[in-house]
Amino acid sequence: MSDEMNSLTIGGLAKAANVSVETIRYYQRRGLIPEPQRPLGGIRRYGASDIGRLSFVKTSQQLGFSLDEIHDLLQLDDGTHCLEASTLAERKLHDVRGKLEKLQQIEALLSDMVDRCCAYEGNISCPLIASLHEGVGRKVSTYPS
Repeated sequence: MSDEMNSLTIGGLAKAANVSVETIRYYQRRGLIPEPQRPLGGIRRYGASDIGRLSFVKTSQQLGFSLDEIHDLLQLDDGTHCLEASTLAERKLHDVRGKLEKLQQIEALLSDMVDRCCAYEGNISCPLIASLHEGVGRKVSTYPS
């Protein structure tokens, strides 16, 4: 890798990783990205490993992991903790399946409300609005997030 890629400023790192400088600073405060030492009278420099770490964080977020969960995953990043990482992923998969189930319930309720609206001609009262006032949405089971 070129010297240029191993001596990025925080702005260069942000651009290379397609995130904002404030995102990097926030991740540093959360312990997700290490903050390099500032040389005497110099500027902190970042390298390819920092880009890789940011990529890891962003990919994990896209899979639905929270920053706390990502922190835990990063602690397992030495390659010897596959079982622990798998446990975290299984927990996330369980959460995702629960959310999907809840979304399917919401879809069914909304579909029913829309169908009733379309079939309910000539009345002053909208069946969809009336359903919301009646608390139809409470039929959706709550899933802890």
